[in-house]
Amino acid sequence: MTRAILVAVFIAAGVAGNAQAGSEESEISASANGFYGVYKTFHPSDGVPSESDRAKYAPFLSPALITLLADAGAAESRFAKANKDSPPLMEGDLFTSMFEGATAVQVGACSGDAKTGRCAVRLEYAEAGSKPIDWTDTVYLVNTQAGWRVDDIAYGGSWAFGNKGRLSETLKQTISFQ
Repeated sequence: MTRAILVAVFIAAGVAGNAQAGSEESEISASANGFYGVYKTFHPSDGVPSESDRAKYAPFLSPALITLLADAGAAESRFAKANKDSPPLMEGDLFTSMFEGATAVQVGACSGDAKTGRCAVRLEYAEAGSKPIDWTDTVYLVNTQAGWRVDDIAYGGSWAFGNKGRLSETLKQTISFQ
């Protein structure tokens, strides 16, 4: 009888663990979709979002990413004041691999645990009269006190010109420019 109780406890724990994992993945997906919902309203995006645009993204961003974007915005302002006739430090879409951004976004499979998560995001850039370009970036999320928030993006585009590495690295390079 003790063995049967032990087996029942292990089965119940496994079912609860699976339900928790499913809930985490659902919440991760919801946050990623919320972020890309805001993103779609800004296409085409160009460079570091303004303070007012960052405020629209804020409910979906981690505190660390909010800080990086604000610091990159401040670096852009300093650069613009010092170099009146120069283009900005950062041009093009920061949130995808493609300079021109994405015209279609589909958040795919998400996974994670209680602290971190990630989603594959299928993106497409389509221009009238041209064959669409598609690729997959990965969005990384963290579980904050306010819930799941986008913390970084790994660029997955394979063409020669475009964003490479991670969004956080790109922002840090902009911030460090003197």
